[in-house]
Amino acid sequence: MRLDKYLKLTRILKRRTQAKELCDEGKIYIDNRVAKASTSIKVGQIVTINFKRRKVIFEVLNVPEGSVRKSEADTLYRILRIEENEYNDEI
Repeated sequence: MRLDKYLKLTRILKRRTQAKELCDEGKIYIDNRVAKASTSIKVGQIVTINFKRRKVIFEVLNVPEGSVRKSEADTLYRILRIEENEYNDEI
């Protein structure tokens, strides 16, 4: 399954386009390598997403075949760490 679709199905991100934009900006990593939106996701991989104010690191536990119910979405991954990024207002 594509990374952008996985992030949407798991409800980590709301839209696939948001996942694509973050990938294009180099803010999503799979196993410490910059990922493209089309990268295939596999069980056991570690995904890191660098948002503006925080970094979310999670492990892929399951890759669904089709659609996923909202109640089941959080069983597809396990959050390893959430780090707050230091925000700097200076330009």
